[in-house]
Amino acid sequence: MTLHRSRRSSRTALTALLATLVLGVGAAGSNAAAGQVATAASSRVSLVPVLSGYDRPVFVTHAPGDPGVIYVVEQNGTIKRATLQDGNWRGAGIFLDLRRRVIGPRNGGGVEQGLLGLAFHPDYQRNGRFYVNYTRAGRGGAAGDTVIAEFRRKNARRADLSSRRVLLTIDQAYSNHNGGHLVFGPDGYLYIGTGDGGSGGDPEGNGQRRNTLLGKLLRIDPLDPDGDGPRRYRVPGSNPLVGRPGLDEIWAWGLRNPWRFSFDRASGDLWIGDVGQGDREEVDRSRAGSGGLGAGKAHNYGWNRCEGSRRYPDTGQVCRFGTRPVHDYAHGAGRCSVTGGHVHRGPASRAWRGLYVAGDYCGRLFVLDAAGRVRFSMDSGRRISSFGEDAAGRIYATTLDGRVHEVRLRGPRP
Repeated sequence: MTLHRSRRSSRTALTALLATLVLGVGAAGSNAAAGQVATAASSRVSLVPVLSGYDRPVFVTHAPGDPGVIYVVEQNGTIKRATLQDGNWRGAGIFLDLRRRVIGPRNGGGVEQGLLGLAFHPDYQRNGRFYVNYTRAGRGGAAGDTVIAEFRRKNARRADLSSRRVLLTIDQAYSNHNGGHLVFGPDGYLYIGTGDGGSGGDPEGNGQRRNTLLGKLLRIDPLDPDGDGPRRYRVPGSNPLVGRPGLDEIWAWGLRNPWRFSFDRASGDLWIGDVGQGDREEVDRSRAGSGGLGAGKAHNYGWNRCEGSRRYPDTGQVCRFGTRPVHDYAHGAGRCSVTGGHVHRGPASRAWRGLYVAGDYCGRLFVLDAAGRVRFSMDSGRRISSFGEDAAGRIYATTLDGRVHEVRLRGPRP
């Protein structure tokens, strides 16, 4: 039963699908299809390559106060800069190299391990601090540890490798479901997404346990109030479990493997893409002031009692436990593990503003309205590993063939 669950799990959460790229299965055909699909969809939505030559890019983002630069995260442990020159993005070298610390598919780790997340402090221009989420080798034969660490910039082009300050280390029993994303919310706190610990079906029940950091969304203030003192971060007193049973860092629980989440720049609403087990993928939305961002109300997204909107493991019946997803969908017909995206607030395509752009690893790109209704869907022909934004709010998609694409939206609101 454990082996069966593990296999089902591997069909989601960037495992068997990621492995197709590692092994090179079907790569040529996929590229040919991508060109055909992009041409057919170019009147509404298209993925336009703007950078290439990366090694398994899994995220793209920007630093506050620096609109002409984006940062591309490579799963193998490097972060690279790209600068905007004459309207085009150009590679500008390595910003941070953690390959000696990170395990992943290139150096003995699992296909879901590696350098997975990057977030710049809102006051980055003054304090030079940024935060990463990566997997290091586990101790005593363990599958690996999730590490949340702070670094500081050395100069505009390079980080100071010696400035590393570890905030959190989370033991992992399995190599999958690492989560990996982290982002600063509009309240100035750092939100960290963690997977349920791996295997399949959450055998240790981490999603619903409040005495573990696995299967959660954490919320902390990473700045050490004592400078170099023993306290590595602060917990906001407004977190929902402060003074109640459970770990104070927890902001929400019941997550399986949150693969990218984001805050709407205009409303502050939080959108989460949570990878499903073997049948359903889900998108969660928490409205600003509805329990997040300091309101003190807890969110339980349901795993492993629910998989999407269905009971787990009896997925044929509606699950009414916890906070229900704003949108979920079944596997099949070219649909698989979800990749969370962003609400469009960019400078172009005003008609599409306020719509949520996301996708999945099978290549489907879809657009939701605030109620979770699908307003647009297409097969991009690309295995989308992540979405990100630049300073202006333009949305980008990364694909493990080494490319960064701008998501371009055209025409009237769908």
